[in-house]
Amino acid sequence: MMENFFLGAALFLCLLVLPCLYRAIVGPTIIDRMVAIGAIGTKTLVILVLMGFLYERVAMFIDISIVYALLNFISTLAAARYFEMKGDI
Repeated sequence: MMENFFLGAALFLCLLVLPCLYRAIVGPTIIDRMVAIGAIGTKTLVILVLMGFLYERVAMFIDISIVYALLNFISTLAAARYFEMKGDI
């Protein structure tokens, strides 16, 4: 029963990634694109944890999601600093 719920939630989050992907590609400003990419990263973290529940290996997938969250955060900071120095923001 719970496996179906977790699978449905993961699929729903995958569908919610599509509007963010559209905003990341078509976004009128760089800030819109950066926020959309951050939202995609956050949704990916939740999907990873839900996959951990599905495969009954939550601890392993939480470790993977923590590393992914750090990479997402560092890349957002690096992009923000780059665009600030370039003068686009």
